[in-house]
Amino acid sequence: QVQLVESGGGLVQAGGSLRLSCAASGRTFSRYAMGWFRQAPGKEREFVAAIRRSGGVTYYADSVKGRFTISGDNAKNTVYLQLNSLKPEDTAVYVCAAGRVGDPTGFEYDYWGQGTQVTVSS
Repeated sequence: QVQLVESGGGLVQAGGSLRLSCAASGRTFSRYAMGWFRQAPGKEREFVAAIRRSGGVTYYADSVKGRFTISGDNAKNTVYLQLNSLKPEDTAVYVCAAGRVGDPTGFEYDYWGQGTQVTVSS
């Protein structure tokens, strides 16, 4: 059974940092793309960042470029999202996804986690 488990969320002041982790189990995702998405209350889910595990190519939403960094550890089957210079508008549930996708910025991932809450206070 494939599982994606996120951790690392929490409450932080504006300007602060967090590191989110997404631990995958049930299969090896070394040849998959893995992405992070977020959903704020009353808003649609949106793409945040993604990485192609094979080759390490990364993708970012314009709203987080320069502040967030996605990385992967193949040995641990884990993907990380470093969140720096956080803003109140970054408040959302952050969800990890994995799959063989043509467009890593889209929603056609095969597997999704449950999410971890990130709250940024002003």
